[in-house]
Amino acid sequence: MSWTQQLDARLRQLLLASMIIFEFLAPPQSLRAQTTSIQGQFISPASSVSSALGTESPYLGSVPTGTPTGTVLQLSLSDALDRGLKYNLGLIESDVRTRTARAERLRTLNELLPNVNASISQTVEQVNLRALGLKLPIAGFPVIVGPFGIQDARGNVSQKLFDWNSVENLRASNERLKASQNSYKSSRDLVVLAVANAYLQVIADSSSIESQQAQLSTSQALYQRARDQRAAGVAAHIDELRAQVESQTQQQRLIAARDQRSKDMLNLARAIGLPAGQEFTLADNVPYAPLEGVSLDKALQDAYATRPDYLSAQLEARAAQLSRKAAVAENFPTVTSSANYGDIGPNFGNSHGTFTASASVNIPIFQGTRVKADVLEADATLQQRQAQLEDLKGRIDQDVRSAFFDLDSASELVKVAQSNADLARETLAEAQDRFGAGVTDNIEVVQAQESVSTADQAYISSLYAYNIAKVQLARAVGIAEQAVKGYLGGK
Repeated sequence: MSWTQQLDARLRQLLLASMIIFEFLAPPQSLRAQTTSIQGQFISPASSVSSALGTESPYLGSVPTGTPTGTVLQLSLSDALDRGLKYNLGLIESDVRTRTARAERLRTLNELLPNVNASISQTVEQVNLRALGLKLPIAGFPVIVGPFGIQDARGNVSQKLFDWNSVENLRASNERLKASQNSYKSSRDLVVLAVANAYLQVIADSSSIESQQAQLSTSQALYQRARDQRAAGVAAHIDELRAQVESQTQQQRLIAARDQRSKDMLNLARAIGLPAGQEFTLADNVPYAPLEGVSLDKALQDAYATRPDYLSAQLEARAAQLSRKAAVAENFPTVTSSANYGDIGPNFGNSHGTFTASASVNIPIFQGTRVKADVLEADATLQQRQAQLEDLKGRIDQDVRSAFFDLDSASELVKVAQSNADLARETLAEAQDRFGAGVTDNIEVVQAQESVSTADQAYISSLYAYNIAKVQLARAVGIAEQAVKGYLGGK
């Protein structure tokens, strides 16, 4: 072989090695990125959870409680959900809103309750009769009277006998309080969704790490075999190079997977209020388990009957109707009454009882444009609440159907991904045997190992998608708090 032929062969080897290095040294992707590239065209569970919770949602935060124990906490799914339902920030804020609605109701109720108070007073007076306009032409009649004392003990009561505006406002406040209580129940379902999603992400990260560790062990064994065969003169140097690049690529992916799990564990700890610095591991694995006994028609029927945010929207619309009636009632007459009884005299030893009782009717005649403005504002609020109710009704149908679509698709993906992973491992074993027998170089082995890695990530991603679809279905129906532990197998 001439030196030009040797140079040409060497250049081709360098070009091939460069292409392989460029392919395998691409930046490693996290589990979410791999999920997108592998099956993002089918389902996107993480994005649907984010749309339900929001990117800056308080349901992703909490009020950390307690101090780190110094030991590794075994955290089950049930424990995580229970902690989330106690310390999650979104739930705490929802509880505050419910208490605010209760305070508003009490304030409105006060307008219809009797107002009772009592007083005791003692007064010393000296009176100039001329200053009061009293001029009596009587000799010896005093101009200055006093000083003299007055003691008075008295009870007062006032009561609205008829005020339809206050009655309708009270009814509206009652409906808003019930709406707030249902909103709180809906918040509990959102907490379950947030915590379960965070828990399942950590499980997926741990599975990804196990897969990458297995791939790293395989690639290291392949690299060692390539080195031995090259030392024995039965393999080319490029086979050793290719195996080394594959080993380092798997190591990069393992580092990235560990980093992703660490950050997702922080997200889980934040959602359930674990004290800062508390170490923990997951006690549950949540394997694949088919969801049986749930039909689309039954789920839709249950969602409209039990979903808390839908019930809350209905109550808000009802409250808006009552608020409009209250605005119209500002034109109605009101009837009030008041009475007092007390003991008055120079002192309590020389006193006498006195009382006053009165009733009045207030008839609005002209109040400017205030009532008209209140009615227009109440009309606008009513139309808004009714539109929101109809929109939510349509969204519930969409949520339930989407959850069923995701559930069916993810179930099929899990089965296909499992089969694909088995085939990829069988292909890898065949390729290793062929390389060991010297039939081919290790390109087939590297490609087969990449297929195994891709198939493993596809299975992990589809299993996560299937389990989170269960949680989303429970939330869409409005039974997340009651059903998720059973759906996922938590105890």
